Amino acid sequence: MDAIKIEKLKNWYISNFENRLKGRRILFNDIKPIILNLSSKFKKEIIGSSENNIPIYKISIGKGATKILLWTQMHGNESTGTKAVFDLFTFLEDNPLATPILDECTLQFIPILNPDGAINFTRENANMVDLNRDAVAISAKESKLLRSVLNDFNPQFCFNLHDQRSIFNVKNTSNPATISFLAPSINEERALTEGRKQTMSVIVAMNHLLQKIIPNQIGRYTDEFYPTATGDNFQKLGHNTILIEAGHYKNDYNREKTREFNFYALVQGLHFIATNTTYKKYENYFSIPNNDKLYLDIIYKNLEVDIDSSKVITDVGIQLKYKVLDGKLVKYKCIEKTGDLTNYFSNNIINAENLKYLELELSNS
Repeated sequence: MDAIKIEKLKNWYISNFENRLKGRRILFNDIKPIILNLSSKFKKEIIGSSENNIPIYKISIGKGATKILLWTQMHGNESTGTKAVFDLFTFLEDNPLATPILDECTLQFIPILNPDGAINFTRENANMVDLNRDAVAISAKESKLLRSVLNDFNPQFCFNLHDQRSIFNVKNTSNPATISFLAPSINEERALTEGRKQTMSVIVAMNHLLQKIIPNQIGRYTDEFYPTATGDNFQKLGHNTILIEAGHYKNDYNREKTREFNFYALVQGLHFIATNTTYKKYENYFSIPNNDKLYLDIIYKNLEVDIDSSKVITDVGIQLKYKVLDGKLVKYKCIEKTGDLTNYFSNNIINAENLKYLELELSNS
């Protein structure tokens, strides 16, 4: 996708994104009317329900031989991928750039795999199971549904869409990791199998596009092997699995800009798969900088605190977190780091000489 197509895609996005979905907390009731109103291009079917009996849909489109499975919100509090997928539905409906994707690929989507967790704004499902660590036990209803679709569909590629915390920066930069990618490992040795090479090739293409839009804000998530993780196990089973981790962008706490970049990555990834028969250019995957954990939402500098009856001047780093209170999502401050934070980064650094530490603690409740 060249620079001209990038501008065309950006102009299209401004006018055509799915504006009925906004904010951090996206629920089944938000997406249901949109799903029901999708055109006949899309096949819509309920494939089961969550532990609390909320329906889970599968949506299919395309007629090509290459099968691609995409799912969102296996962690209920990670909704950016859901918004981007519904933007993608709008794109697939009427954009000529989608033609090669639909001609060459068959796409299946499971939006909001964990609707119970979405209500509670938690990673886990209603039974406190982390679906992304349930790929071996397959104990949760939602995990069983995902594995059933995987087995029946037998996709060549999978897209596992997540959000990451705002603690991540792109290594050796002061930039937040707005989008991070991962080609999961299949063993502790992190073997470079043919499947991982294909996965990496798609990520290289997505990174190439995003670097033109948000340069130096794309990271690489750790490829440490997790024996019970979904991506690692699907990769091991022969389904090339691409993880997209949506992160922070300056002043974008509702992740609406990140959603846009996530959409561009999906379009580029699907277009690359649809128009390539070989996946040889994987080496540049290792040129994507690793994620680091040196970013904070707020840094209070020169704060006076009491330690062992002595007053000490120090720095305090804040991560903003979310919880559901009286049915609404509220944002609150959480103390993430204290001490000398000279080596940490933030877009919000405050001289706290006149701020009392007690006030900071109260805001953390």
